[in-house]
Amino acid sequence: MQNWMEWAVAFFLLLGGSFVLIGSIGLSRMPDFFMRLHGPTKATTLGMGGILLGSIFYFSLQQNVSVHELLITIFLLITAPISAHMLIKTALHHQLKAIERTRGERELQQGQQEGSPDTNKAMPEANKKSGES
Repeated sequence: MQNWMEWAVAFFLLLGGSFVLIGSIGLSRMPDFFMRLHGPTKATTLGMGGILLGSIFYFSLQQNVSVHELLITIFLLITAPISAHMLIKTALHHQLKAIERTRGERELQQGQQEGSPDTNKAMPEANKKSGES
């Protein structure tokens, strides 16, 4: 039984480490802010979850079930999307430019228009032109 748990610990540590590595490479290699945000929020969060799962299994072999890692996992899964959302809203507010290859250019421009204080008065007219209400 203990051999099975050791394999599970090794699997989750390797899986989590791989996702953290891929997320970190994505953070450094992506060309603009909007693409660069996906590395730490998606892959790294999943990678840290895998590492913490491996840690939970390891410490459950050594002693009783550890609650610390479970609390860290819950905290990480709650705070990562919130911080990513706040970073995107700030980038839209400051009208950060994206490269041409970034998808969702229409939504990006619409979000920048909604975020700027000058165009808040003109938004109902822009929505009528695009067919939205």
